[in-house]
Amino acid sequence: MSLAPRSAVLFIFVTVLLDMIGLGLILPVVPALLADVGATDLGQATVIGGWMFAAYALAQFLFGPVMGSLSDAYGRRPLLLLAIGGLAVDYVFSALAPTLVLIFAGRVIAGLCGASHVIAFAFLTDITTPERRARAFGMVGAALGLGFVIGPAIGGLLGEFGPRVPFWAAAGVSALNLVFGWFVLPETLPPENRRRFDWRRANPFGMFKVFRGYPTVLPLTGVLGLYLFAGAIYPTLWAFWGIAQFGWSEAMIGVTLAAFGILTATTEGLLSGPLVRRLGEHRIVVIGLAIASLGALGFGLATTLTMVLALLVFVAFEGLVHPCLTAVMTKEVPDDAQGELQGGISGLSNLAMLFGTIFFSQIFGWFVRPEAATPRPGAPFVIAAGLLALALVVYLALRRSVEGTDGGGLTQAAPHSTLGPQEAP
Repeated sequence: MSLAPRSAVLFIFVTVLLDMIGLGLILPVVPALLADVGATDLGQATVIGGWMFAAYALAQFLFGPVMGSLSDAYGRRPLLLLAIGGLAVDYVFSALAPTLVLIFAGRVIAGLCGASHVIAFAFLTDITTPERRARAFGMVGAALGLGFVIGPAIGGLLGEFGPRVPFWAAAGVSALNLVFGWFVLPETLPPENRRRFDWRRANPFGMFKVFRGYPTVLPLTGVLGLYLFAGAIYPTLWAFWGIAQFGWSEAMIGVTLAAFGILTATTEGLLSGPLVRRLGEHRIVVIGLAIASLGALGFGLATTLTMVLALLVFVAFEGLVHPCLTAVMTKEVPDDAQGELQGGISGLSNLAMLFGTIFFSQIFGWFVRPEAATPRPGAPFVIAAGLLALALVVYLALRRSVEGTDGGGLTQAAPHSTLGPQEAP
């Protein structure tokens, strides 16, 4: 199929951008929102927030394949519009919610609708010729990175007027996007190309079968899983840690998150190609994991804003770990299994976020509980540093078996840092 009207492509860009803005927007105001509905202290709020984010990640993991399969059966347009409308409903839920139950319900709706990126990629595949798909997918990656810069910045600024104000703004923007899509979004999957919905194809755990078939992919998956699990600490605890350690306002939380998004996008967008050509994927993974471990340790020990800002610059490089490690894994499977591999990696990312969110929120809550003799809000970052160091040791042990595939491959890494989550709630 030839390239669709520019308005349809623009709509996909805006949709993905708004999804990520919504994710980033909530991060600075979650502690204040939970306090507003009755959490008694920061430790308790962190634990509740962890379960809330876990609900989002679980919904996205379970419903991502379902949404994709439903779009194959009933078309892209209705599912994409439904997802956008659902996001608007979620934001209204959060803006009005008088109880934690309704906030959790909103997060589940957001997780379900956040799987719209699956449909967005299918939509772009329908409307672009093969030689233009890389550019179209790059556009989606740019929208993800830009959204994580804009979201926390807006959320932090609007949060100064109250923890619910950002959600009203997001609901309004989503509603406008829904109206825009209703009039300009075409259906790209003709009836003759659709297939019946099959629950077996929608099984989220089926994505992991690819990892079992290749001897070097499974251990590399363990390294990636450890990296993503440890990285879950950033979207889970950044706001709570900033308040507990430094007394940050919502605006300061938003500014630091946006600053990291800019640094990461700049590093990965401008330096990824030259660095990969000069060093190769394997060396970048090793250096990136070492930086990630030292950076997490630094955050755990940081005592001033100046130290935090310096560390943000330092750890921006570690965002290259995920795309480079993925590139290494793609060389270990044949061409006809690349789609399965990417599906498995996506599922792994969601599960790592799910369990990492629960783990680090519980740990943080314990270290800052009111009865603690000496609250230590940075302690979870020290634990994350240890996990990242373990990932580095495991990768070094595996490197000899896979380094023969080094060279070529990745030339432009899409932004995907642990602090700027692709699937983060």
